[in-house]
Amino acid sequence: MGIFDRLGRIIRANLNSLVNQAEDPEKILEQTVLDMQEDLIKLRQAVAQAIATQKRTERQCSQAQTNAEEWYRRAELALQKGDEALAREALSRRKAFSDTAQALQTQIDQQSSIVAKLKENMRTLESKLSEAKTKKDMYIARARSAQASQRLNEMLGNVGTRDAMAAFERMEDKVLRMEAQAEAVAELNVGSDLDRRFKALESNSNVDADLAALKAQLAGTSPMANLPAGQKQAADAAIDADLAELRSHLEEAG
Repeated sequence: MGIFDRLGRIIRANLNSLVNQAEDPEKILEQTVLDMQEDLIKLRQAVAQAIATQKRTERQCSQAQTNAEEWYRRAELALQKGDEALAREALSRRKAFSDTAQALQTQIDQQSSIVAKLKENMRTLESKLSEAKTKKDMYIARARSAQASQRLNEMLGNVGTRDAMAAFERMEDKVLRMEAQAEAVAELNVGSDLDRRFKALESNSNVDADLAALKAQLAGTSPMANLPAGQKQAADAAIDADLAELRSHLEEAG
């Protein structure tokens, strides 16, 4: 294959590709219907013209037949009057009109055939135009649906399904880690709270022990130990009140 043949094929392929890309189904269908409508208008005009020509020829043929009949009547009149030469002339005129009428009748027959064919073509084109209009609406709807689907698929393709799913998986892992950290912090907070509570109990126990020891010490070394029972009870009550006040201060300080 020569270089020029290859170049020619490449050029034709590129041209065909450009034409295919430039073809809008909706516009092409609309234009096709418009062209068919224009053809139908032209065909109707041709039919009307053919019918008008046929009618004119029929009138001419009828007039020629009428003239032939008139000259035949005149030939009879001339012959009745004994003027044979005038009768011959009248018959000659009659023949001319008869020949004209016959020729016109031949044209009428031909024109009738043409008109019938044109009418048949017109009816066929009308039927095809009606069918084309119905198909045009259907194909335009299908073309629009196909274009919408194509745009949607292109959008989905541009989004990148794999990247989107990977992003969702990363976010899922991150959320799981955040939830685990929140649970860990909550557990630590619970542990710290328990520690504080136990420390508070231990602190109260130490205070109670110190108070008990102090109370015992005071009770053992106090000069009121040898007092009578009534006075001793009063003194113990006073001491208990002081201890209660002291304990309250210690608890507040703790």
